[in-house]
Amino acid sequence: MGDWALPVIAVLLLGYGAVSSRLHTTPITQAMVFVSLGLLVGNRVLHLVDLGHANQFVLHLAEATLALMLFTDAVRVDVGRLRREAAVPERLLGIGLPLTIVAGTVVGLVLFPDLNVWVAAALATMLAPTDAALGQPVVSNRRLPSRIRQGLNVESGLNDGVCVPLLLIFLAVAKADEEEELAPVRVVLEQIGYGAIAGLVAGALGAWVLATFARRGWITDTWQQIIGVVTPMLAYTAAVALGGSGFIAAFVAGLVFAAVSAARAEPATALADESGELLNAMTFLFFGAVLLGPALDELDWRIGLYAVLSLTVVRMLPVAIATWGLGMRGVTVGFLGWFGPRGLASIVFGLIVLEESGLPERSELLTIVTLTVALSVFAHGLTAWPWANRYADWYDATQVHQPSMPESAPVSERRTRVGLVRRVDRT
Repeated sequence: MGDWALPVIAVLLLGYGAVSSRLHTTPITQAMVFVSLGLLVGNRVLHLVDLGHANQFVLHLAEATLALMLFTDAVRVDVGRLRREAAVPERLLGIGLPLTIVAGTVVGLVLFPDLNVWVAAALATMLAPTDAALGQPVVSNRRLPSRIRQGLNVESGLNDGVCVPLLLIFLAVAKADEEEELAPVRVVLEQIGYGAIAGLVAGALGAWVLATFARRGWITDTWQQIIGVVTPMLAYTAAVALGGSGFIAAFVAGLVFAAVSAARAEPATALADESGELLNAMTFLFFGAVLLGPALDELDWRIGLYAVLSLTVVRMLPVAIATWGLGMRGVTVGFLGWFGPRGLASIVFGLIVLEESGLPERSELLTIVTLTVALSVFAHGLTAWPWANRYADWYDATQVHQPSMPESAPVSERRTRVGLVRRVDRT
C-alpha cells in the first residue's frame, strides 16, 4: 500500500460522511458510491489506492466485517417469534435458498461446462446470500407492508450463516481425493463443531460478564459497548485457532449472547453496529479498488449472462415457488424475488475460495462473484428507491378495496442487519 493510500481513503470517508444524509433521499446508495470511488482511485484508473495482489488484506477486512454483522444479526433474532410470525422469511430460507443454490448450480454447469457439479454448487452458494442493505430504501420505506419489509430483512440477516456450512461441504467434497472419501466429512464436522463450540463459549462468557457486572455497576457504558465487539472477536478467533468456522462461531455467539444477557444484549451492540458500518464502507471501497478492475478485464458473455441470471431467474423462480400458497399477488412475489441483492457475504466467500480452497478454478470463480456483486450493487441500488415507491403506491391503492391483504399480515417489531445503513422496522 502506497504512502498516500490511507490519506486518500480517509478523505473519501470524510467526503461521504459530509453528504451521507442527503444521499439517503436519493437512489444513490452508499455501496454504489464506494464501489465507484474504489474503481476510480484503485488499480484500474488513478492507482492512488493500489494494493497489487493484496487479496488477503481485503479478505481479512471483509471477514471482520461479516463476523460483526453475523453477530449483531444473531443478537436480534427471536427464534420463537420468527417461528410464529414470519412465514415469509421462513419460506425464503427453508425453500427459496436451497432452490436458489440448485438453480445456480444448474446454470453454472450449463454456462461453464469445465466446472464439476461440486464446484458449480460452491459458486451458486457463494452467490445465494442476500444483502438487504444494498436495497435500503426497500426495507426502510414505511409505506411498504411490514410483512414484506421484515421478510427481506430477516432473510438477509440469516442466510449468511446458513450458507457457511453448505459452502464448506461443497468445497470439501470438491477437493477430496478418491482415496480419502471421509476427508470432507471430517473437515465439515470440524468446521461446524469447533465453530459452534467456540461461539457457545464466547457468547456465554461475554453475556455473563455483561449481565453480572453491569448489574452491579462495575462496567462503564463505554466498556459495555466494547464487550459487544470483543465477544464476536473472541468467538471468531477461537474458532479459527481450533480449526473451525469463525462465521458459524460469530453467529452462534450472537444467539447465546442474546439469550444469556437478555435485555442488555442489543443496547450493548451499538459500537459493533457502527464498527460494522465503517468496515462495510471500506470493504466496498477496496472491492472496487482491488477486485473489480481486474475482473472487468475478464468479462465475457458467459460471465455476464451468469450474473444476470443469478440476479433474476436463479433468485426469482425459487422465491415464487417458496411463496406459493401464501396468497400474495404476483407483483409482490416479483418484488420479493427481485430484491435479493448480493453483497458482503458473496465477497467474503469468493475471497475464501481464492485464498484457501486450492481449486484450479478459484480465479474464475472470484471473477464471476465479483462481477455479479458489482452488477447487483448498481442494479438493485438504482431500482430500490423508485420501485419501492411504485410498489407502495400499488399496495395503497389495492388496500382501499381489499383491506385484509395477505401482504399486510401483522408482524412484531424486528431489527436485523446493520451494515451499510442502520434500520429499525416497526409495524
